Amino acid sequence: MFVFAHRGASAIAPENTLLAIRKALEMEVDGIEIDIHSIEGELLVFHDRWLHRCTNGKGRLTDHSLAELRALDAGKGERIPLLWELLSEIRGTCTLNIEIKELDEPGVLISMVDKAIKELGFRREQLPISSFNHHLLRRIKLLKPEHPIGALTASIPLDYAAFAQRLGAVSLNAALSCICPELIQDAKSKGLKTYVYTVDQEQDMEMLASWGVDGIFSNYPDRAMAFCRDLPKA
Repeated sequence: MFVFAHRGASAIAPENTLLAIRKALEMEVDGIEIDIHSIEGELLVFHDRWLHRCTNGKGRLTDHSLAELRALDAGKGERIPLLWELLSEIRGTCTLNIEIKELDEPGVLISMVDKAIKELGFRREQLPISSFNHHLLRRIKLLKPEHPIGALTASIPLDYAAFAQRLGAVSLNAALSCICPELIQDAKSKGLKTYVYTVDQEQDMEMLASWGVDGIFSNYPDRAMAFCRDLPKA
């Protein structure tokens, strides 16, 4: 199974920070997953709508200026990074799954991805974009039909993976709480990969491997990769 470091190596470093990314890179992960918001035309790497869980700030992310947000402590002296800073850190050494949380204009993201491919050594398939906002994903496919997208779900749709196929996704990214063999097999029948979040327990990894899942997002990527190395080869 492909292992994504969920928000970087978030079990040992502040999530979505450059430190968490560096720790994940040291582990030689297959991929890293991060979250982005758009603030004043910049793409900021952060998960929550509110600041108090992950920083020393208070209030909503969108109620602060970019300068105010960049001055906050995001844990261990880290600050909230810009997406370009993070891309510059990785430089094509692994896949980076960019999950959109809030984004006004998807063209800004597409332009940055294109720049990263041109200047930082990434291949397009290394920069999949995912979101629960399927309207945004459709807009991205209209802007850049060849760009890979992952359709996120926290449910088992009545038509299983058909929604992801309609979007032109390359993967269905599903919550551990709702994944099932039927959803996985339907995705496979439609040519889609299945990635599951957030998977930290070996029993869950073992179950998902037996069901044929293609990859997992884990807060403990080193443990997940060690488990996957020990899986019997097909």
